[in-house]
Amino acid sequence: MKKFIPLILIAIILGGGLFYWYKIRPAKDQDISKLYGNVEIREVEASFRQNGRIAKINVDEGDKVLEGQIIAELDPDTFEEALQSVNADIYSATAQYEKLKAGSRPQEIKQAQAQVEQTAATLQNAQSEYNRQASLLPSGSVSQRIVDGAKTQLEQAKAANKAAIEALSLAQTGARKEDIATGYGKVLSAQAAKTKVETALDDTKLRAPASGTIISRNKENGSVVSAGTPIYTVSLDNPVYIRAYAPERALGLIPVGTMVEIKSDGNDKIYHGQIGFVSPKAEFTPKTVETEDLRTDLVYRIRIVVKDSDGRLLQGMPVSVTIPKTNNAQKAK
Repeated sequence: MKKFIPLILIAIILGGGLFYWYKIRPAKDQDISKLYGNVEIREVEASFRQNGRIAKINVDEGDKVLEGQIIAELDPDTFEEALQSVNADIYSATAQYEKLKAGSRPQEIKQAQAQVEQTAATLQNAQSEYNRQASLLPSGSVSQRIVDGAKTQLEQAKAANKAAIEALSLAQTGARKEDIATGYGKVLSAQAAKTKVETALDDTKLRAPASGTIISRNKENGSVVSAGTPIYTVSLDNPVYIRAYAPERALGLIPVGTMVEIKSDGNDKIYHGQIGFVSPKAEFTPKTVETEDLRTDLVYRIRIVVKDSDGRLLQGMPVSVTIPKTNNAQKAK
């Protein structure tokens, strides 16, 4: 019996040492060469910028798409009709502007000259009639009323002649600079309206905002949608980012630019990545990081850019990140 007592003591000592080493050893003695995190979930919702009825759904869930690829289309009829209308407005505004720049036609100037001559003749006749009637007034051959009537005819003839002269001057001078500028402004306004309608027409084609995989199709052909309604959810395939968490004591080993190794549970391949960002703000370890030693520690979020992704690192997948020993050796020096 006494022979077994030393063995029991040795077992207790070894067990206590192992418990200390794995459970309650000081944080500074814990392994900091391995970090834990997940493949970042990176998605974008694709939606139209215009209201309308969906005419075509070109891709489905699981399809790979390239940036700029047309993945859905709205019925373009309304926008094409609006484009025809603004084209007519441009034609009308341009014609009016050209008319103002060109000024009066030679025929219009000649017509104005003829009007001046006609009113001048009428004025001369009215002046003669007034003079004749006024000369007869002292002898009593005509009444004052007749003389006043002749004078009124004379004043009217003078006004008509003056108006004809001004009209001739306007015809010879052409449109005012301000009127020409206003006409040009109307042309520009019509052209801007056309550009706006053309943009709206182009927006009836929904293009993939980035290369990736369709993970959700939210609408069907014939659906009437408003601007901003999500039609697809696209999972971004490249670049692949890893969101990991490092304790403060590990920050000296992973400055921005550090190369690291990445491993997932369901994949034997070792991927290589580079530290692209280290958060300046500490936070508690997220629940997705299933490491007992780090659950209660404050950690710093880091982003790692995977350099050799092959499509098997799926979004949200848990991964382990290993800091190469060369970094630890350089830190020790």
